[in-house]
Amino acid sequence: MKNAISKLSVAAALFFSFSSPAVAQHNIYLKVKSLTPYHLPDTLFAAGNFNNWEPSTTPFTFSAADTSWSLQLKNIKQDVLEFKFTRGSWSKVEAAGKGQDIQNRLVHVISDTTVNYTIAAWKDDFASVSKRHTASVHVSIIDAAFYLPQLNRERRLWIYLPEGYATSKKHYPVLYMQDGQNIFDELTSGFGEWGVDEFLDSMQFKNKNACIVVGIDNGAKRVNEYNPYDNEKFGKGEGKEYIEFLAKTLKPFIDNKYRTLPGRENTIIAGSSIGGLISYYAILAYPNVFGKAGIFSPSFWIAPQILSLTDSMADKSNGKFFFYIGESEGQQYVQDMINVMDKLGSVSGAIIYSAIDPYGSHNEQAWRKWFPEFYKWIMADWTNYVIKPDN
Repeated sequence: MKNAISKLSVAAALFFSFSSPAVAQHNIYLKVKSLTPYHLPDTLFAAGNFNNWEPSTTPFTFSAADTSWSLQLKNIKQDVLEFKFTRGSWSKVEAAGKGQDIQNRLVHVISDTTVNYTIAAWKDDFASVSKRHTASVHVSIIDAAFYLPQLNRERRLWIYLPEGYATSKKHYPVLYMQDGQNIFDELTSGFGEWGVDEFLDSMQFKNKNACIVVGIDNGAKRVNEYNPYDNEKFGKGEGKEYIEFLAKTLKPFIDNKYRTLPGRENTIIAGSSIGGLISYYAILAYPNVFGKAGIFSPSFWIAPQILSLTDSMADKSNGKFFFYIGESEGQQYVQDMINVMDKLGSVSGAIIYSAIDPYGSHNEQAWRKWFPEFYKWIMADWTNYVIKPDN
């Protein structure tokens, strides 16, 4: 390693590494024996950590036979499957009997297994009842249809302005976050919100570091926009154009319209799942724009080229990187993240913090839990710390 690895000594790389056993592969059979009689003609899908949580991919369509539906997942490498049933979109995801959100379904993969399920209800039958607006008074919509010239499409943008912004002349760091509809408001989120605004409100009350947060909604081509590389299963990668939009269109707009601290040391990017992948790519591709990154449950598996990109480009990165993943997401995903961190630490001067939660999952609840740790660490003043050399 180029830099010491220690959380306690505040070294240039702060993470824990361990070896991974050989990954077994098994076939899992999902069977739905009973579901609500409404929407029976609709196609049934599974969306989870085996298909980047895409709600309507054809290989994960259930076959109907008499009064049951079945899906075979072949050669599963994950230790734990996490998934939900959908009818083709997240607005049509399964729900509890009264429309409440449910936790991800889990299957611990130790052998070929058949698991039977009952679907109690669908979210779209309760959409007007089950959720409410929870966004702070400090959150507003910048634009419901902000134009992305690099991709020739439009997107809703959110902004969080700290307490006292309107009455002061202070300038603030800016945090750019992917999947904006999941950041501030329960009503617009698919599975619960991160609670970023509530946390930052509480930080202001304690007179801690304040920050502007910009949330960029995902769109219908999320998996393409958040992947800088083409993928045989999911199609053309548009991540390079998306990050060019953030760096060359959105950031200049925000810096001109709001009182920001525009330097790289005060420009942060964060996201989860494939949003974590594109946030990591952004800080490598634009090290003079983004100086800090929050990389939550990154879907590095969908872009294996990211390891070689790290090797070739990370020597220009000396910013701060916060990584999170939960062990219940699967040992292979954990190892993918560790491999990237190992490479990043060996070829760069980056400061790396890693959180591997033994009970953590791939969902908004986990990211909400770890966001405060990320924020407090990423905003800390490191100027008085000394990087310790290898022993």
